[in-house]
Amino acid sequence: MMDLGLLIIRLVVGLTFVGHGAQKLFGWFGGYGLKGTGGWLESIGLKPGVTMALLAGLGELVGGLLFAAGVGTWVGALLIALTMLVAIVKVHGANGYWATQNGFEYNLVLIAVAIGVALIGPGAYVLF
Repeated sequence: MMDLGLLIIRLVVGLTFVGHGAQKLFGWFGGYGLKGTGGWLESIGLKPGVTMALLAGLGELVGGLLFAAGVGTWVGALLIALTMLVAIVKVHGANGYWATQNGFEYNLVLIAVAIGVALIGPGAYVLF
């Protein structure tokens, strides 16, 4: 049962990050693509914006794919944790803890899940 639980966690979290990366990179799923995301990132002080959007999008897409597949789980978890850490520092941290005030609660939960799964291991159900 533990292996099935890890698979569910990896798929939901990993594929959610794939979607967020696709929003930034390609404008899919209601995202703004590199140019739009880059403009927003520049507005919060992350420059050059398009380069930062590319790095964030790749971190989320690649990290999510690795995490979901259970291949390179440590690398995927690290990429997920790093993107969430930047989100806390640059966007959510100043708003306090609770997500209801746009705080960092959810970002911290995602970091804990990613690192927790990396420490436990991906389980038996991996891509290869």
